Amino acid sequence: MPYLYQSSKPRPSALPGAARATHSSGKGYEELKQECLHRGVLFEDSDFPACNSSLFFSENPPIPFIWKRPGEIVKDPKFILGGATRTDICQGDLGDCWLLAAIASLTLNEKTLARVVPLDQKFGPDYAGIFHFQFWQHNEWLDVVIDDRLPTFKGRLVFLHSADLNEFWSALLEKAYAKLNGSYEALKGGSTIEAMEDFTGGIGEMYDVKAAPDNFYEILEKALKRGSMVGCSIDTSSAAESEARTPFGLIKGHAYSVTGIEEVSYRGRQVQLIRIRNPWGQVEWNGPWSDNSPEWRSVSPSEQRRLSQAARDDGEFWMKFEDFKLHFDKVEICNLTPDALEDNTAHKWEVTIHQGSWVRGSTAGGCRNFLETFWTNPQIKLHLTEEDDGQDDCTFLAALMQKGRRKLKKLGAEMLTIGYSIYESPGRDGHLGKDFFRYHPSKARSKTYINLREVSNRFKLPPGDYILIPTTFEPHQEADFCLRIFSEKKAITEDLDENVAIDLPEPLHPTPSPEETEEEKQFRALFEQVSGKDMEISAEELEYVLNAVLKKTKNIKFKNLSLISCRNIISLMDTSGNGKLEFSEFKVFWEKMKKWISIFLQFDFDKSGSMSSYELRGALKAAGYQLNNYLLQLIVLRYSDEQFQIEFDDFLNCLIRLENASRVFQALSVKNKEFINLNMGE
Repeated sequence: MPYLYQSSKPRPSALPGAARATHSSGKGYEELKQECLHRGVLFEDSDFPACNSSLFFSENPPIPFIWKRPGEIVKDPKFILGGATRTDICQGDLGDCWLLAAIASLTLNEKTLARVVPLDQKFGPDYAGIFHFQFWQHNEWLDVVIDDRLPTFKGRLVFLHSADLNEFWSALLEKAYAKLNGSYEALKGGSTIEAMEDFTGGIGEMYDVKAAPDNFYEILEKALKRGSMVGCSIDTSSAAESEARTPFGLIKGHAYSVTGIEEVSYRGRQVQLIRIRNPWGQVEWNGPWSDNSPEWRSVSPSEQRRLSQAARDDGEFWMKFEDFKLHFDKVEICNLTPDALEDNTAHKWEVTIHQGSWVRGSTAGGCRNFLETFWTNPQIKLHLTEEDDGQDDCTFLAALMQKGRRKLKKLGAEMLTIGYSIYESPGRDGHLGKDFFRYHPSKARSKTYINLREVSNRFKLPPGDYILIPTTFEPHQEADFCLRIFSEKKAITEDLDENVAIDLPEPLHPTPSPEETEEEKQFRALFEQVSGKDMEISAEELEYVLNAVLKKTKNIKFKNLSLISCRNIISLMDTSGNGKLEFSEFKVFWEKMKKWISIFLQFDFDKSGSMSSYELRGALKAAGYQLNNYLLQLIVLRYSDEQFQIEFDDFLNCLIRLENASRVFQALSVKNKEFINLNMGE
């Protein structure tokens, strides 16, 4: 699928109060609602209709779903009943436990919840069948409106629902998130931290529980106190283990929420406990400190009330922290700010955002394993100017996110394996070439390349200039990306996408020489043979001449030049405007041609007669054209084949068009200068 270039120049972070309306009508929630109230109709969302395409993209519904509004399901529907709490999240027949675990965590922070779920919505006198929710996407907040028609079977909600059948905020939130991602099916399978970031705009970090730091309990305690969202899971060793139940009642490959962490007095000593919630709303841990375990008999009633301990089959349970570390494998923390959880000091973080693209054939170079194309990836320069307070290094966090992959699931797209490398800058401007990466090791890199939406890591490096290279693992893989740089002190970032510049030699003019060279004599004889007495040739005749000459050149494996190329040559070189080429004009062009052939051979590394499109940046620079990623990607789309190869005929056409464009640009520049001088009285 073609990807359009996106500039990776730094952008300011999104304002927390602004949310962009996303409905195709261009109207916001209030305007749409008022229109419905004025017309006396209930809102029907044409952007996400109540039909099968909004449910599934790879199959038909397994059962006949009926879309119903809450008032058609129960007599007295409520948006929120008794406050939005984690018990309002019960999973239905959709594999989106990762999303539900994030929603459960969302309910623990009232301020964050109110941002995602505007609380002034209700079923009442001004009910119009329309609701809205807000999500963070790649550095901006989006306001997503939906109608309240929900899929049901036999009068019951099929997907996410509340334990109280009259409450609908959680089901409507799931629908809005499904709309954001294209369908309900698009929500199958994911990482809890993905939804956590979409609810907060925060920054995610992952911990391997078995290799967690010694103060891991304090880290989790601090995270929950700061309002961070925390999820956990148990790894599977094969697909067959997915959602397999352990003897202790835990589910493998399943997303859980961490909803509390406390110390409790037990038989004269303090015991560390952690509270976990299964989004299924049932199936709980059955080991020590589970709902009905004997340990609770030795805990005072007041302590139990403080911990909200109750023996209910609601999916939530306590367990000893040591048991948690033994049974769980991964913890995901979404911090509302990047403050290190090991540090007691809160910091003001500087944030820089870069939006960019990996485009096949030009900027999708893959990781360092693929040296021949690695250098063509987008390159971002990072200036670390100030050490952290009382430190010798600069702390920053780099988070690389691939954009829109979940929405593209219906087109067969999956999460790509992504990561990044960081190099010390050589101190020169411009896009770094292949040889730099051949001879210089990286100073830092993402811990791993992984097929998650976002890869983030924290670094400490000495002050200086660095180059960050965001990549997919394999080359030729296309995606848009968002790179966020968080730094404790102000860090300056800039894209190394080169400015457009033209550095051509002075145009050659035909000058009579006292004696023709042997090459010129041969050309003159061939010219006379083809053109006749007027010594002018048409495009068809030029095609014959050039191909006859190129066939005799031993080190060239080019295919024949096309008639289109010859017409373009005449348009470039014809000074008389008669649509033909004189011998003097041909001689000037042949000097250009020899230079362009030499450049092409220089970048045709395997001497196959074609050049990799990834080498085009260097080849054009050698010819005098410095292009940015946008122009480079357009040229690659126009002139390369499906194997990302460029034939000489296409390379020639490209250079001719660039030279024609540069002449127009220079002519306009001269006219503009004359106009300015005239108006300034010079």
